[in-house]
Amino acid sequence: MSSWLGPPVPNITPDSVVELWKTETEDVVDSLGKVGSNFILGEEVSTSLPSGEDSEMGQNAGPTSVLFPCSEVHPESTERRPLKRKKGPAPKMLGNEVCSVCGDKASGFHYNVLSCEGCKGFFRRSVIKGARYTCHSGGHCPMDTYMRRKCQECRLRKCRQAGMREQCVLSEEQIRLKKLKRQEEEQGQASQALTPQAPSPPLALPQLSPEQRGMIEKLVAAQQQCNQRSFSDRLRVTPWPLAPDPQSREARQQRFAHFTELAIVSVQEIVDFAKQLPGFLQLSREDQIALLKTSTIEVMLLETSRRYNPGSESITFLKDFSYNRDDFAKAGLQVEFINPIFEFSRAMNELQLNDAEFALLIAISIFSADRPNVQDQIQVERLQHTYVEALHAYVSIHHPNDPLMFPRMLMKLVSLRTLSSVHSEQVFALRLQDKKLPPLLSEIWDVQE
Repeated sequence: MSSWLGPPVPNITPDSVVELWKTETEDVVDSLGKVGSNFILGEEVSTSLPSGEDSEMGQNAGPTSVLFPCSEVHPESTERRPLKRKKGPAPKMLGNEVCSVCGDKASGFHYNVLSCEGCKGFFRRSVIKGARYTCHSGGHCPMDTYMRRKCQECRLRKCRQAGMREQCVLSEEQIRLKKLKRQEEEQGQASQALTPQAPSPPLALPQLSPEQRGMIEKLVAAQQQCNQRSFSDRLRVTPWPLAPDPQSREARQQRFAHFTELAIVSVQEIVDFAKQLPGFLQLSREDQIALLKTSTIEVMLLETSRRYNPGSESITFLKDFSYNRDDFAKAGLQVEFINPIFEFSRAMNELQLNDAEFALLIAISIFSADRPNVQDQIQVERLQHTYVEALHAYVSIHHPNDPLMFPRMLMKLVSLRTLSSVHSEQVFALRLQDKKLPPLLSEIWDVQE
C-alpha cells in the first residue's frame, strides 16, 4: 500500500486498493510496513465439537448455571422431605458428590437437582427443543454413565424423577436478553473510563458560537460530499450473486467479494472525511495513521446505523444495496457479530439523530486520545474536547426537553468499543479459516500472515 492519507482512486478492486491513499503523503507507507492478507468478512465459522455427547453437554451447560435463577436451590432428600425450608444459596459442595441422574461426578445444583454438567445440558436441550425420545427396551433402562448415552428417554425420565424443573430452563431468547442486560450493566460501570469528559454544565443554556456553527456546517457538507463520492463507486462493486445454487463455491466467493468491496468503499469514505476534520491534518502522520487504524471499524458501525431501516430490519449501502441478517450470514459473517451490529443499529435509530449529530459523534470517535500508538495525546484530547463541546451545545439547543440526550449519545461510544472487540474475534475466526482480505483491510485491522 502506497499511503494512508491520499485522495481515493475510484477502482476498488483488491489489486488496485494499494493505490487508494496516494497523495502528497506517499511516504506514510514507510511507517506502516508490509501488509497482511487475511479476510474480515469471510465465510461463517463453524466450530467442530467432539463426537461424544458429554463434550457437547459440557459446552452448552457453561453459561446456564450462571444465568438461571432456579439453577441453584436446596436439594430435597428422597428419604425425608422437610416440612419447610427457607430460601437461600445451595449448600457448599464437598467434592465427592455424585449426579442424581447418572452417578457421574456432580458439578453443582442444576434445575433444583444435584447433577453433572452432562445431565444438566441434556435436560436443558431436551426442554428447549421439546424433544420426544423413544426407549427400545420398554422404558426400564438402568441409568449410569454408560446407559445415559444409549437411552435418552430413560435419561430424561430419570432427570424428572430426580426433581429437575422445566420452569427453571430459560429459552435462548431469555438467555440472550440476560446477556445483553449484563453487558449494559458492565458498560455503565466502564463509562467513566471510556467516555470523553463532557464539559461542565453551564448555568445558562449553551449557545453555539459562530466558530462552532461554521465547524458543524463544514462537517455536514464534508459528510455529504464523501457519501456522494461513494455512491459513484457502487457500479464497480462485485454484484450480489443470483446463481441458481446459492450455496455453490462460486456464489459464496462472490458474496464474500461483494461485502469486502463495500468495506473498502466505506474505509475510503471515512479517510476522506477524517482529512476534512479541522485539526486532523495538523497532527503528525504517525498519529493520523494510529487514529484511523483503530477508529475505522467504530466509524463504519456508526455509518451502518445511519442506514438501518427498522421496518424491514435491513441496512442499505450505497443507496441501492439492502441487506438483512440472513444476507450478512450468507456473506460469511458470524451470528455473534451480526446480531450486535443490528442491535446497535436499532438502538441508534431510536435516538433519531440528524446529520450534524452523526458527524460530530464520528469526529469524537476519531479523536480518541487513548488509541494505541498515539504520541501527542494532549493535542488529540484538545481536539476531541472541541467537538464534545460543540455536540453538547448543539444537543442542548435541539433537544431542550431531553437533558439525558447528550449522555445517551456518548454512551453509544462505549457500546462501539464493545463491538470493536467482537469484530476482532470475527477477524481471528476468519484467520482460522485461512480467509484473505484485500491489502487495505488487512493493514487497517492488523491482519498478519
